Amino acid sequence: MKLREIIKNKFSGKSDSKFGTFGGVFTPDVLTILGVIMYLRLGWVVGNAGLLGAIGIILLAKSITIATGLSMSSITTNIKIGPGGAYSIISKSLGLEAGGSVGIPFYVSQTLSAALYIAGFTEGWLRIFPDHPAAVVIIITWAVLIVISYISTVFAIRIQYIIMAIIALSIISFLASPAKIAEGQQLIGSFEDANFWYVFAVFFPAVTGIMAGANLSGDLREPRKAIPNGTLWAIGVTLIIYIGLAYGSYLLATPYELRTNQMIMVDRAFWGPMVLMGILAATFSSALGSIIGAPRILQALAEQNTIPLSSVFIKKSKTNVPRNATVFTGIIILAALFMGEFNSLASLITMFFLITYGTLNLVVFIQQSMKIISFRPTFKVPKFVSLFGAIGCVFIMFLINPIFSVVAIIVIIILYVWLTKKGLKAEWGDIRGGMFLALAANASRIAAKFPRHQIAWKPDMLIPIEEPNLWSGSLLFIRNITYPSGSLFAFSVKDDKLEETEASLEELLAPLGKQGILVNSTVLEDTNFLHGTKLVMQTLKAGAFRPNTLFLTLGNDEKKDGNIVTLVDLATRNQLGLLLLRQHSRMAFGMQKDINLWLRDRSPNWHLAILIALQLQMNWGGKINLVTVANDKTDEIRLHKFLNKLSDRTRLPSYTEFHVLKGPFNDAIKNAPKADINIFGLGENINFNFMRSTPETIISSCLFVKDSGHENALA
Repeated sequence: MKLREIIKNKFSGKSDSKFGTFGGVFTPDVLTILGVIMYLRLGWVVGNAGLLGAIGIILLAKSITIATGLSMSSITTNIKIGPGGAYSIISKSLGLEAGGSVGIPFYVSQTLSAALYIAGFTEGWLRIFPDHPAAVVIIITWAVLIVISYISTVFAIRIQYIIMAIIALSIISFLASPAKIAEGQQLIGSFEDANFWYVFAVFFPAVTGIMAGANLSGDLREPRKAIPNGTLWAIGVTLIIYIGLAYGSYLLATPYELRTNQMIMVDRAFWGPMVLMGILAATFSSALGSIIGAPRILQALAEQNTIPLSSVFIKKSKTNVPRNATVFTGIIILAALFMGEFNSLASLITMFFLITYGTLNLVVFIQQSMKIISFRPTFKVPKFVSLFGAIGCVFIMFLINPIFSVVAIIVIIILYVWLTKKGLKAEWGDIRGGMFLALAANASRIAAKFPRHQIAWKPDMLIPIEEPNLWSGSLLFIRNITYPSGSLFAFSVKDDKLEETEASLEELLAPLGKQGILVNSTVLEDTNFLHGTKLVMQTLKAGAFRPNTLFLTLGNDEKKDGNIVTLVDLATRNQLGLLLLRQHSRMAFGMQKDINLWLRDRSPNWHLAILIALQLQMNWGGKINLVTVANDKTDEIRLHKFLNKLSDRTRLPSYTEFHVLKGPFNDAIKNAPKADINIFGLGENINFNFMRSTPETIISSCLFVKDSGHENALA
């Protein structure tokens, strides 16, 4: 770079905007991991668990963060990660709703963590200077942290270098202790104060903090390289430090001293004040890391309009500092500090951290399992690693606090529902659609191994539509015969204006999709409607999700009757059931309540009619009338028994009524009970005059039904 450009960038602030692996990821991660628990609780862990037990706890806790670090490293080498770290990763994988539902609590957790760390710093300060007013110490500490993070992230990182040096010297001061080796050490502790899992739960927060660098993803020069390298090095280095300190504690103090004296590191150090400085530095650095990271999560949430006041929080300074978000975060921290009693939120904060870790692992596991070509990270990890990380996070959550675990999960679900209703639009795609398609593909492969059985029948409609703009079918009626588990495949056949027709078809069917019905549509390029329809039927017949019923409407144009005859024949040959609707021009479907189902004794064509009647009854909430016609009194008694037996065998609702009408059919039909639709069987010979005249005679829309032979109302 030329000298002029270097000077220009220096004074424009551009040199301050991006960080490398060491400053942007490794340092924030290490300083967040090496917190106050290391100084005040690690000795207690060794005192209860013994050296080997403590190392086991450290390794078990670290295994979760190692798995998460590996998963995060893998996915950051596959996508271009944006601001917000984990929020960006989850949003780009599972959508803005999932990213926001995790990101918002994660932001709150980071913010409240800063308050907890400031409180911890104040407590440590008062141990050294007990005469200082606590409120003054809190305000000064808070102000210093806010000013550092507000001015420049580079300045904050440089401050963290100094803090890391202090912590390093404090660790050396303890490990270089001149104290004599204590007696009575235990390799395996007796867990006198608490059992193994309680001790583990106390220690686990000490290994969190691996997202501190990822939260600065928008400020990194090469996040794809910096995050994996910095995170894994931070995890490895802190693992060695924890094991080294556990060994030092084991050598330098008795189990009783370790359990009862939380300042044992100060008492046994080469220079005790250095360890005290380390405790203050650790809490200060953890607070600084949270105050730097939290506003960046808030700003990333604002960029996608996920939160209220997004236009305010989205703004950044020339040096890439989200100052409005920083001020807002600082206000929340100060309010939390003076409200007090926020220590009870510590467990909930840990839950949100673990949910973030677990979700990130789950994202990687899902993409690994899908085996899609778009997931080809340059840093590959075995699938069991991400699965272990996801399951491990859930296990640790409920181990630490089952109640807060449930509360945290409920909060995530509520936020997800709220964000879904907002209708967020992302600039990128995500894996949700592909994920469910992969699941569907796997399910279809499994289903193909088993024969299709009538017991699993559901209405899957095939609907040919010649002119979407002029189609006169009833969408509401189609909805009522398919909802909730059915589906429909609609198609049109055209030799020109394909895109226009396709748009009209999608617009026509959109209300059904909004009702939760699975809707697919296409426009086939062909010069002949019947030929195109034949191709559609034959093609779909081989599919895993093939339709089982052809839906047609009967209009007034008698010239199209020949097409209907051909379509009925095609449906029969392709083993499709048939529904032919003749809608009453004035009454339509009336009050959408009562259904007349007409049955002929000994007719084989009644299974589909009963199933459709049940679908309508379920959605209309009305009554089914079984109707038939008798020639004489003796026949009337027999047919009444027939209807009663059929109702019982097909498990029709208990309030189903039976009507046996007497006399010739054409006369009896006029005395049918009032209904909002009448369902008839369709015979081998189609009588168009009857189908057109009957709705006017009984003042009701009529549906004419023909079985395919694959329905079974008795199943």
